Amino acid sequence: MNLRGLFALAAPQSVGGQAVIEGVMMRSKDNLAIAIRKSSGEIVTEVRPWFTLIRHPWLKKPFLRGFPILIETMVNGIQALNFSAVQAADDDEEDGELTTWHLVLTMVLALGAALGLFVVLPHFLSIGMEYLGMAGDVESLSFHIWDGLIKMVIFVGYILAISFIPDIRRVFQYHGAEHKVIWTWEEGKQLSPQSSHFYSRLHPRCGTAFLLFVLVISIMLYAILVPFLLTFYSPEVFVLKHLYIVSMKLFLMAPVSCIAYEMIKFAGKYNKSFFCKVMCWPGLMMQILTTKEPDDSQLEVAIAALQCAVNAEEC
Repeated sequence: MNLRGLFALAAPQSVGGQAVIEGVMMRSKDNLAIAIRKSSGEIVTEVRPWFTLIRHPWLKKPFLRGFPILIETMVNGIQALNFSAVQAADDDEEDGELTTWHLVLTMVLALGAALGLFVVLPHFLSIGMEYLGMAGDVESLSFHIWDGLIKMVIFVGYILAISFIPDIRRVFQYHGAEHKVIWTWEEGKQLSPQSSHFYSRLHPRCGTAFLLFVLVISIMLYAILVPFLLTFYSPEVFVLKHLYIVSMKLFLMAPVSCIAYEMIKFAGKYNKSFFCKVMCWPGLMMQILTTKEPDDSQLEVAIAALQCAVNAEEC
């Protein structure tokens, strides 16, 4: 599940991106552009309309837009990943891409796996810590401290584990290329591999930072809201009680993502202020793991994607 590119705000024209297989996807306004380096060395580009869920004005309001933006970004991201996989494999057949049914199934599986890994599993491991006498019950702060700690360990451990996979390492290089090219664009410099090499591969509006905000906010909200909600209703049966709590946590992921979106948007907009630098610092440190230094050929791909995104009619 990849969210980079939601939050570029300060460029002459708002742009954001996502690394894909042997390429980069860039978004500008209502368009997205995907650029892929094929095995022959050729760069293939494609421009598509950005699928959106926030056409209604009320869905664009702060603290409401975060969750639908998360969903639409997942849809566009999965489609871009699928296109890149087809092109990188030199498969030009249109039926090589996901159908609508396959896209929905992939979305459900991706969301289910993420929620299972970062919501359900930490909760039940925290019950194990309670059983071992190292944490209190679910109404106690110690239970939620363990829950948060386990979430963070799983998050960092997952990123570290996949970083050893050669194909993922190349995706991380394209992730770095995406950030460097966006920095170049935002600073108004000429887009070239030489000028982009100067800029950092870390960016405050990266989806890695968004996910970190989601984890931190969920830890704080669960520690406050779960004991509070249990004062109104608390099943007496142990299994039912914890299934009820996990259900509440899953439901609360929607407001958590909305709050995280507003925080990262604020941090990105005022990234030069001391307060926002402090907010962004943990996310930037995580990007040391999720980005790698790109080479010139990867920067060329990121530049091709950005140029097509902002000048769709020329591609």
